[in-house]
Amino acid sequence: MAEAEQDFSSLPLADRFAHKNWKVRKEGYEDAKAQFEKTPDESDPAFTPFLQDPSLWKGAVADSNVAAQIEGLGAYCAFLKFGGAAACTRTRNFTVGPIAEKGLPCTRPAGKASAQEALLLCVEIDKADPVLEDLLPTLSHKVPKVIAGALAALTVIYHNFGCKIVDPKPTLKALPKAFSHADKNVRAEAQNVTVELYRWLREAIKPLFWAELKPVQQQDLEKLFEKVKEEPTPKQERFTRAQQDAMATASATPGGADGVDEEGGEEFVEEEAEEVDAFDLAEPVDVMPKVPKDLHDQLGSSKWKDRKEALDALYNAINVPRIKDGPYDDIVRALAKCMKDANIAVATVAGNCVDVLAKGLREGFAKYRSTIMVPMLERLKEKKVTVAESIGQALDSVFSSTDLSECLEDILEYLKHKNPQIKQETVKFLIRCLRTTRTVPAKPEQKLIADAGTKLLTESTEAIRSGGAEVLGTMMKILGERAMNPYLEGLDEIRKTKVKEFFETAEVKAKERPKAIVAPPKPAAPAGKKVLPGKKPAVGQKKPVAAAAAPAQDPPAARPAAKAIPSKLGGLSKPGLAAPGSKLRSKLGGPGGVASPQRRVAEPPAEEAAPAPAQPKFGLGRGLAGRPIAKPAAPVETAPPPPPAPAGMTAAEKAEMEELRSERERLAHTIEDMKSERSSLNSQITELQNQNAQLIEDHTRDVLSIKAKETQLVRARSDAEAAEQNVQKQQREIERLKRELARALRASAFSPTHGGSDADSMGMPEANSLYQDTASNGHIAAARSGLHLGSRFETARPRSYASSNPSEEKENTGLESPGYGTRDNGLGRRKLSPTYGYSGIGSPTRSSTRNSTNQTEEEGQPRAAQPAENWKRAAEVTSQLKARIEQMKAKQGLSRPSAQR
Repeated sequence: MAEAEQDFSSLPLADRFAHKNWKVRKEGYEDAKAQFEKTPDESDPAFTPFLQDPSLWKGAVADSNVAAQIEGLGAYCAFLKFGGAAACTRTRNFTVGPIAEKGLPCTRPAGKASAQEALLLCVEIDKADPVLEDLLPTLSHKVPKVIAGALAALTVIYHNFGCKIVDPKPTLKALPKAFSHADKNVRAEAQNVTVELYRWLREAIKPLFWAELKPVQQQDLEKLFEKVKEEPTPKQERFTRAQQDAMATASATPGGADGVDEEGGEEFVEEEAEEVDAFDLAEPVDVMPKVPKDLHDQLGSSKWKDRKEALDALYNAINVPRIKDGPYDDIVRALAKCMKDANIAVATVAGNCVDVLAKGLREGFAKYRSTIMVPMLERLKEKKVTVAESIGQALDSVFSSTDLSECLEDILEYLKHKNPQIKQETVKFLIRCLRTTRTVPAKPEQKLIADAGTKLLTESTEAIRSGGAEVLGTMMKILGERAMNPYLEGLDEIRKTKVKEFFETAEVKAKERPKAIVAPPKPAAPAGKKVLPGKKPAVGQKKPVAAAAAPAQDPPAARPAAKAIPSKLGGLSKPGLAAPGSKLRSKLGGPGGVASPQRRVAEPPAEEAAPAPAQPKFGLGRGLAGRPIAKPAAPVETAPPPPPAPAGMTAAEKAEMEELRSERERLAHTIEDMKSERSSLNSQITELQNQNAQLIEDHTRDVLSIKAKETQLVRARSDAEAAEQNVQKQQREIERLKRELARALRASAFSPTHGGSDADSMGMPEANSLYQDTASNGHIAAARSGLHLGSRFETARPRSYASSNPSEEKENTGLESPGYGTRDNGLGRRKLSPTYGYSGIGSPTRSSTRNSTNQTEEEGQPRAAQPAENWKRAAEVTSQLKARIEQMKAKQGLSRPSAQR
């Protein structure tokens, strides 16, 4: 009781914060809050103990007693609110984690609200990233109510500050784990966070975590999203201290030199919130491993289906929210070539590929713009709606990766195209570019666009004329009516009315800021001071003239080239440092040199000329440098005089005017040089494009020639294989015939000899008959061969051989008919008598065998076709044959009865 009644108010707040009695701690929290609210500024000593020992707040926000914890959270909120940035940055590492574990799950609404307010103040005072780093690990806590409390705090943070101030990517990556939690309260809070993020990001949140959810969860979220789609775009409800300072500065500066209006801060916040999209949230993906390896081979196929399938595979590989930058030159060139494809399906898919590639690379695609934009603009000639939409969407994506200045030259070039379809689609593309660009076109670009739009108003096609009016109306929305009036002067009232109609309905993102108000001119110089340029001295006023005529202090003021000489000639601003007269004249256009335009009009009035006595103090006297620079020389008077200067101008003003004129001339020369250089570069580009087209055509022709040669080669190979098979077949047939011949020879070699009876049976009449048959048929070679052929083979066959099997005769011995006994020795033929059948002659047949190889064509010819000399040879052969037969008969003792037997 004594301890309870004891007064602890005299103790320091640090000791009371660490006291073991919760009531003492609670009173300490209350006193600290009261002191913080009474402090005049952030440097008050009341904050010092807590800044020196930030761990005091760790126990305060996570006090074991609920009542004391609520007061501790309230005191910490007051500390953050009045303590400034140092109070937040020094203590949040000690407080965010305990607040997430003990404060957010608090069962009392006051405690939970104070915990959420503390987190909101930490985000408001500094930034949200450190708060998220300490808050998101709580989503893996083992206690479900702690996870649910952290998710509820995230919902409140995003609702108040939006996704531009608080990065949504870490939260979106952690959401799938919360959706798979077993506790229904955790899943419900995860849905609330997801819906809140959808309010800000819309469909951009899906690529990051949507695929990891179950289909049932996706359906439930889609139902919740339908309700949010009808709501207007959310706005940031709480602003950071930096935003508050910016808005305070903007409201204090009423739209002047800064170009910011009274609501500039809110407009800035809204513009920043609109920039959040899927590209900013997604991580870069390396798509090169997913690109088909045979992409270029498939795109070179002669079948359009193969080309389309290759582009479909490429589209699936690169269709990701954000693509990692890499070498995509070959792919872009292949897509540019596909823009010229005759098949519209291939061109459509190619446009889709360019679209997703440009969206995935964003600024990284800018280097490929010159490669792909011209082929796409050329393909706009296609009248198919699907092709035009695909290529138009791709053009918009390519433009989003660059800016209007980069694309304007190609656009204006195709606005002059002879094809009306290309011209019409290009006008639409230009209008979309003007609507989406965030940079105001420069003055030369404004004139080019306005001239192109004015020219389009005279086209014969209504759609093109309307497009030209819309171009001018959109430009008027960007620049303002006053800035566009000079470009609309030559139009009639009907066209001006149409342009203003489009001006009223146009929506643009780039607007010409009002120029800074020029500061008011300084008050007029008092008497005795130099008159400002542009002001004429009053009548009778002599003091400015006298001031201008005081050369002792500033002699160059009375000289025409005084403004330009000091920067180029060093010390010429003082007479004592002037160069010798010859050099000075050569530089300033004296005799013997080029006359300067400043020199011609530089002669000052008599009262403004520099008097001589002021120069000798530098020790140069009245030498060459002492002569007046403005004294005209004789050759200068022959030059054409410049336009007369207005009356009343001082020498300095005249010199400045001449300098401006020379600057204008130099600028005109520079512009002309740049124009000529640009035209030469354009001609080089055109020449290179023509060469490229020629190379492509030659390559295509070579590819077709190679394919034709390959086809011929395939056919020749097939013919060669067929011929080889035929040769092998003939060789097998030859081998078979050789085997049959060898078999016949072996059979005849081992058979008994019947030569005596054969020779006996032949007799003289048979020889005559043989002679007659041979002579009548012209078979001289056969008769000759019969003289030399041995009787070994001829006598080996029996007498009944003439009546053997016809097939055997034809295959083995060449006999065509058993009746006539025609025998073929393999090369020549002999026709025998039908009465005696086959005649075995003996040795004459050897000659037939040897000489039959040279008698292939003569044996088959009729007797009338043989030359007359063959008869003589036949007679000689016949006489020899008779002699041989007689010798054989005498030697062997052959007789007719034995031959007939």
